Amino acid sequence: MARDSQGHRTIRAAVMCGAGRPMTVKTLHIDAPRDEEVLVRIVASGICRTDIDIWEAGGVEPAVLGHEGAGIVEEIGRAVTAVKPGDHVVLSYQSCGHCTACHTGHPTDCEHFWDLNFGFQRLDGSSAYTAAHVRGHFFGQSSFATHVLATERNIVKVSRSLPLDVLAPLGCGLQTGAGTVMNSFRVKAGQSLAVFGTGTVGLAAIMAARIVGADPIIGIDIRPERLALARELGTTHVIDSRRTDVPKRIERICGKLDFAIDTTDDPALIAAAQSSLAPLGRLAVLAGGTDRELPENRKILAIIQGDSIPQRFIPRLIRLWREGKFPFDRLIRFYAFENINRAIADVEKGRTIKAVLRMR
Repeated sequence: MARDSQGHRTIRAAVMCGAGRPMTVKTLHIDAPRDEEVLVRIVASGICRTDIDIWEAGGVEPAVLGHEGAGIVEEIGRAVTAVKPGDHVVLSYQSCGHCTACHTGHPTDCEHFWDLNFGFQRLDGSSAYTAAHVRGHFFGQSSFATHVLATERNIVKVSRSLPLDVLAPLGCGLQTGAGTVMNSFRVKAGQSLAVFGTGTVGLAAIMAARIVGADPIIGIDIRPERLALARELGTTHVIDSRRTDVPKRIERICGKLDFAIDTTDDPALIAAAQSSLAPLGRLAVLAGGTDRELPENRKILAIIQGDSIPQRFIPRLIRLWREGKFPFDRLIRFYAFENINRAIADVEKGRTIKAVLRMR
């Protein structure tokens, strides 16, 4: 890409222009990378539930969403050492790298986490799209675009032999579900787990639970086809919450639960999960909330990104996928970038579990 006289490069991006309104693919201009930044040509981007939630709510437009990007490094700033032009990368959430949480290996607790991932600007208040008055930097990437500016903190280098369009969703939803099981809960063989909601995050948790040997693994949903897939991917039992009293059914299966994960943000299901916890049991709520103490030393935990360090955990998930143990590719349906609105509609209607946009 050639730069204009001001150092900007021409890109295409799907711009959100209003709450729930169709996104429009527009021509924008993006800054050259600063010293600590990396310019990545996006090959593919997953569509995450968080993208859709923000698109439906509005209030940030005009803006470029997307935070499950994968692509090829085109240019690096002078301070960047982790990657070079031509490297293939998966993008994940952003962290500052300077606060105590980052220095102690807990980047999901970064003191600037909210501003870096949901502030739609750099920490200094600037935007790579200033000339167009469009907001970007969502999760440090805004991957509904042909090119993004990222940093070493949210880039994971991967083998050039691997398909970037398949790897793209690892940066958020899959990492969150699997990480909650493997990192946050550290579930051990023989411990019981129920997963409420069998979309991308829930199915990732189920696959991870099978890998670590959890038993039983219970999947709860209202879509028979999702429950059937959950069976294939690792559950020992499934429950249709429209037809069954969930706590009673769990009681018959295993008594009380060691662990539960809610991906639905449905108050009734969260209450069902809470009532099914054993003493010392843990419930993860992945759609927002705060940590809470319950009687009998039970806890509700609001977990972010599965407490994952992307540069460590994403390569682990890739290894498990290549070994056939984490077949997340079964969740994916591909769409041309220009069909982003159809992809979102298909996810909303339950026709697609994980939509992935191909930029070309």
